[in-house]
Amino acid sequence: MSDLLTAAVAALTEKLGGDAFDGSAKFAIEDEGAIIIDGDGVRASDEDADVTLMADADTFQSILDGELNPTAAFMSGKLTVDGDMGAAMRLGSILG
Repeated sequence: MSDLLTAAVAALTEKLGGDAFDGSAKFAIEDEGAIIIDGDGVRASDEDADVTLMADADTFQSILDGELNPTAAFMSGKLTVDGDMGAAMRLGSILG
């Protein structure tokens, strides 16, 4: 697993604060891999999810660091969403 994925799993786990995510979401990060967030927590995996959010590594890192709002990233085309928009919006509220 890449350093980015390892750090992202830890950061997203902290952001969830022990709460379960209602549904399932996958972050697909170009040239890095994928992360799943669901009721079981956060893990590096490429399994199916209710919604898939796709971005390059720089965009993902900016969202994770709080430098880029997920909605702004989506509106500017830096983040693409495939699947349940409701799940994507719930995840966006967790990410800030």
